[in-house]
Parts: sequence; C-alpha cells; structure tokens
Amino acid sequence: MARYEITRGEGRTKVSLTAHYIGSDLVVYIYNQNAHIGAVAIGEYDHKEKRASISVITRLGHRDDAVAHKAAYLISKSTKKPVCVIAGIHLENITEAEITQILENTSHLADEFISRGCKM
Repeated sequence: MARYEITRGEGRTKVSLTAHYIGSDLVVYIYNQNAHIGAVAIGEYDHKEKRASISVITRLGHRDDAVAHKAAYLISKSTKKPVCVIAGIHLENITEAEITQILENTSHLADEFISRGCKM
C-alpha cells in the first residue's frame, strides 16, 4: 500500500499530511506534534451532479472540523474519489496568528497532495 507524507511550517505551526489508499479510496491524516482525532470528514464525489459532498463529525470541544471539511472537499472534488480526512491539530494557548498560519499550512498541504501525491 503506497503512502504519501508531507510537512509544512515550523515550530508550533508545523503540520503534516499523511495519506494512503484503501482500494481506490483515500484516507488522509492532517496533524501536528499533538496528533489526535479531532474531526473526521468524508468526501464523496457525485459523478452525475459533478460535485463533492462532505459530511463531518467533530469531537466534543474540538475545532478541527474546518480543516477536515476543506481538505475532504478539495481532495474528493479533484480526485473524484471517496476520501476520509482525519484531522487532529492541538496547541495549548494558541494565538490568532497561529490559527491563521496553521490554516494556511493545511491548505497548502491539501493543494500539494492534489497536485502530486494523489497519483501515488
């Protein structure tokens, strides 16, 4: 089973994306040094309507749903395959600037995976 792994950022805003196929479906993990399951998003591409639909489950007290939703949408829309994104990024005493940087880093990771990794 092929595995793809990339990292972006440094210090407290460093995040990673790891992905692998299960059959023709994708499982993607987005996390930092405090990895956990914060939110899970399932992306499904509707070939008839030519659009991606996303369902998200977020654990109580977690805010990883924005990262999971966006990545699942972008990846399923691009690959036209089912994708499960598990996001878990945690920082104690996170600042607004760190939130912004983490969101930017995770967006870049998804874009890079779409352009290179999903062909693994």
